[in-house]
Amino acid sequence: MKAFFSKNALIILAAGLGLGACGSDMDDLDQYINEIKARPGGRIEPLPEITPYEVFTYAADVEGIRSPFVPDSPQVASGPDDGGTRPDPERSREFLESFPLDSLRMVGTLELGGTNFGLVQTSDGLVHRVIPGNYMGQNDGRITAIRDSEIELIEIISDGIGGYLERDAAVALTD
Repeated sequence: MKAFFSKNALIILAAGLGLGACGSDMDDLDQYINEIKARPGGRIEPLPEITPYEVFTYAADVEGIRSPFVPDSPQVASGPDDGGTRPDPERSREFLESFPLDSLRMVGTLELGGTNFGLVQTSDGLVHRVIPGNYMGQNDGRITAIRDSEIELIEIISDGIGGYLERDAAVALTD
């Protein structure tokens, strides 16, 4: 029992000495804290003035504003035989048409053999070459021009009443 007691006493004594050494070298920290506290306080910028929200009550019949729920001009849905704008169901799909347009990034251009290619990176990191006439995006987006800073497209989208409309779109060069 005596050997057990002396062994435990030795461990307790070593721990006490070790912990006592940790607390003695705090003078430089205390001095630094006192220096920081002695500095004069800075000026706090006032909060920006918040402008109150202005309520807008829509009254198309009173102010002559067109209703957002009525088309500007009467629109007729383009049928399959009327020659209107519509996607070509017989055209084979290109690889870049499987990606949403906002997930594609233009990363540069390349001139090769007199042809100006656009370089497009997909979300999986692969870079593809495109030229005007290629398609990309999920809305039948046909590339019309490749510039140094963007790739211009014309997409064919549904107008919501059975027909289709052409819409300009672009994929800009990213830094």
